[in-house]
Amino acid sequence: MLIEVFGIGCSKCKRLERNLHKALEEKGVEAEVKKVDDYEEMSARGVMMTPALAIDGELRIAGRVATAKEIAEMLV
Repeated sequence: MLIEVFGIGCSKCKRLERNLHKALEEKGVEAEVKKVDDYEEMSARGVMMTPALAIDGELRIAGRVATAKEIAEMLV
C-alpha cells in the first residue's frame, strides 16, 4: 500500500502525517508513506488544497486534517 501526504510542511500537513502514522500503528497496517511537497507534482495529481492524502493513487482527503480514526477507516 502506498500512502502519499501532500503538503508544503505547514502545521496542518504535519498533523495529518502524525494522524496517518497513528492510524497505521493502531490498525497494524504496513504501508509505504511518501511525502509530496512539489507544487508541480501536486498540481499534476489534481491536488488543489493541502493538506491532502492519497491511498494507492486515489485522492481521499484534500484541504483538511483528517483524524486518525477517519484515516483508519480508509485503511480497511
